[in-house]
Amino acid sequence: MQLGTRWALGAAPPDRIPQPVQGAIRTVEAELSDSDQPTDGWRWTLTYLEGRPIVDLDDGTRIRLVDDEVALITSVELDESDD
Repeated sequence: MQLGTRWALGAAPPDRIPQPVQGAIRTVEAELSDSDQPTDGWRWTLTYLEGRPIVDLDDGTRIRLVDDEVALITSVELDESDD
């Protein structure tokens, strides 16, 4: 794995990120801005695995390039129960 870079949620992603991944980033950020989730200080992290970009958000959301035209968004549902 190769480390890429980090940037703040809401800031412009690096230009080298493929368009499908940039579109997925915009989708995630739009959903977060429509929610009441506090996101102060959240950052994206870009890494590469086998030459393909992987973008992770501090909350566990991951975006990866499936092929040259499709990006997949996955997220981790955190257990917020009191047990």
